[in-house]
Amino acid sequence: MNSIELRWRRLRPNAQLPARQTELASGYDLHACLEEAPLVLGTMPTRVPTGIAIAAPPGSDVQVRPRSGLFARGVIGTIGTLDADYRGEIYVTLYCLPDLGSFEINDGDRIGQLIVSQLVDAHWVETDDLGETARGAGGHGSTGLA
Repeated sequence: MNSIELRWRRLRPNAQLPARQTELASGYDLHACLEEAPLVLGTMPTRVPTGIAIAAPPGSDVQVRPRSGLFARGVIGTIGTLDADYRGEIYVTLYCLPDLGSFEINDGDRIGQLIVSQLVDAHWVETDDLGETARGAGGHGSTGLA
């Protein structure tokens, strides 16, 4: 397996280094780093600070992704991309489904995950024929909902 060096900076003393929870996990868990806890989420998107910043090297793709455990409880996390030239604090944007109403986030809670991969350059070629497939132009959900 290839590796990418990610330099990171602690912005607050209680910030935690992202870490995998199991040996084969693909994501590195991000933790809330709150000066005042708890932070109460509502139905409007809220940026939750992690207390860290990173320097992703050129050619890397670092994405913030939601945690399925929070989603199962009615807390939605948005997907975000950390470009190689971004040096600010990492935030995880979270909000609640309307039926949940509110949810408390405490300092140190796992709130998202970082996925790290490598980019490839794309060479765009304009064409009049993309070739035929069984799906064709079928849109979202065209292969079934299950």
